[in-house]
Amino acid sequence: MSRGKLRVAFQGELGSYSEEAASKFFGQDFEPVPMRSLLSVFTAVEAGSADYGVVPIENSIEGGVGETYDLLLSSGLKVVGEVYVRVVHCLIGLDGAEISEIKRVYSHPQALAQCRAYITMMGFEPVSTYDTAGAVKLVKEMGDRSNAAIASERAAGIYGMKVLAKGIEDYGRNYTRFLVMGREAVGAPRRPKTSVIFSVPHRAGALYRALEPFATREINLTKIESRPTRARPWQYYFFVDFEGDARDERVREALTDLASRTLFLKVLGTYESGRVEFEE
Repeated sequence: MSRGKLRVAFQGELGSYSEEAASKFFGQDFEPVPMRSLLSVFTAVEAGSADYGVVPIENSIEGGVGETYDLLLSSGLKVVGEVYVRVVHCLIGLDGAEISEIKRVYSHPQALAQCRAYITMMGFEPVSTYDTAGAVKLVKEMGDRSNAAIASERAAGIYGMKVLAKGIEDYGRNYTRFLVMGREAVGAPRRPKTSVIFSVPHRAGALYRALEPFATREINLTKIESRPTRARPWQYYFFVDFEGDARDERVREALTDLASRTLFLKVLGTYESGRVEFEE
């Protein structure tokens, strides 16, 4: 661990939703470490150049973040926490720009997808970038009033840009769940959640049998996601979140049964369940 402030890596620039997630989890007293990619976040924590990493795992509108799931499979890091962030997208332009001038909008592909109806209605050309806040920075550097970015209101303030419209996402209650990654497991959380990855034989009933140990012990599953194994077509890894601590006897028994019914099992970590504060 670093001797001074905690160094927390995240994908994107200052003002990104990932930085907001880091602030919500760690408070304001940490050193932000902006990274260009999700892979760079994992690598920074693995190498010790950052103490923790914060990465998006799923959005309430667009679903899972495939790259994060793939990195969880290959990384030796542990999931040590989670945090939910309310996403309010803004159309952001240069000072003096008007919505009627905008022709192109720049943002992360997930943000563009979350604002698809608005972009179509306005007749804007969507342009993908690696980050929402980075898109604001880019639009400012280009200096063309026909360009705009989709990002947070905070990002507009950081880069001295103008909010042209607020709340342009297609659906209300837009939240992104982030995982906090570290090199070591955490102590016993008060409201534990555990995440695992497994694969099963390609035969009838294999997934049912894999999940049965949780059902018989009344362990509540909160999430299940599948990703291609990439080794053979149409075979999958399953990512499962459930309530409980992997160190508790009941959960240990379920995981032992699961291991006997799967081809591969990896426990990603036990951590404190994040709270979702729904806004009307």
